[in-house]
Amino acid sequence: MLPLRRLRELIPALAGKRVVVVGDIIADEYLYGKPARISREAPVLILRFTDREVRLGGAANATDNVHALGAVATPVGVVGGDEAGQELTRLFAGAGISTDGVMVSDERATPVKTRIMAGGYESTRQQVVRLDREPEATLPDDVERGIVERVKAAGARADAFLLSDYGYGTVTPRVFETVSEIARRRDLLVTVDSRYDLPRFRGVTAATPNEPEVEELASAELSDEPSLEKAGRAVLDRLEARYLLITRGSRGMALLEREGPVTWIPIHGSDQIADVTGAGDTVISAFTTALAAGAAPAEAAWLANVAGGVVVMKRGTAAATPRELLESLVGDDTASRP
Repeated sequence: MLPLRRLRELIPALAGKRVVVVGDIIADEYLYGKPARISREAPVLILRFTDREVRLGGAANATDNVHALGAVATPVGVVGGDEAGQELTRLFAGAGISTDGVMVSDERATPVKTRIMAGGYESTRQQVVRLDREPEATLPDDVERGIVERVKAAGARADAFLLSDYGYGTVTPRVFETVSEIARRRDLLVTVDSRYDLPRFRGVTAATPNEPEVEELASAELSDEPSLEKAGRAVLDRLEARYLLITRGSRGMALLEREGPVTWIPIHGSDQIADVTGAGDTVISAFTTALAAGAAPAEAAWLANVAGGVVVMKRGTAAATPRELLESLVGDDTASRP
């Protein structure tokens, strides 16, 4: 049982913790259109353009989530000298997030994920298609050197590192080695969310894969909780990590500890979600920040679960604030049940 009072006490303790977010900084672009008619050229829907919006995505979204919790978030990565990179820089500035750790390079394009959203003014907007503009997966040598130097500078004042790897090559082996060296020297937490290459991040404190990723990594069908626990422990051993927080969609989460039992965490809030975009960024951000604030692993996982429940009720990439977490916990006895 986890008393709700303890979770409420943890929320103010997040303020001021310094989390360095190293990873792929992405522009999440949303193009909104109102359905007009069927095209005569092809059997496709014509949308009348109504609006455009750009949000912080990838490691930038994780940074925004850490910042929203009241912690000091420092992004380390690279954006291009293009329009998307300039928009991201303005968004960071508007949120009050320092970009001292963000390189601007004309040698590399900013990753952009464009989502075409269709819907009327009074109806729910639905994603119709997504178009990704991706840079080369390898970093130029001078960009890698610049990121390494920024990791060293930010790491000197950090309480934790969060690695956000979307497969665009920012967290190179050299960058990860630098993070690991600083973490060992200063006894810092290192958490990782890697979409395509989690096994290479051996020795981290914690990882936050989703259930399909664990299934793929363990090469096993996860038909029930015992099979998930077995596969999760295999991944935990493979990573040589202390904790594995597995997100399970509508079935909540599972926390595996190297020196402890598995903790099954039911979904928080309604399962009638609005949008899961970026929810993984929220989960690892809350989990990392809570651990840095001294929370026990189960406490940090519960708080991450609550934060995830808050953001999936919002449209697009979003963050959870301390006030929203407290409001979500009012009158909720979920965490108090066995």
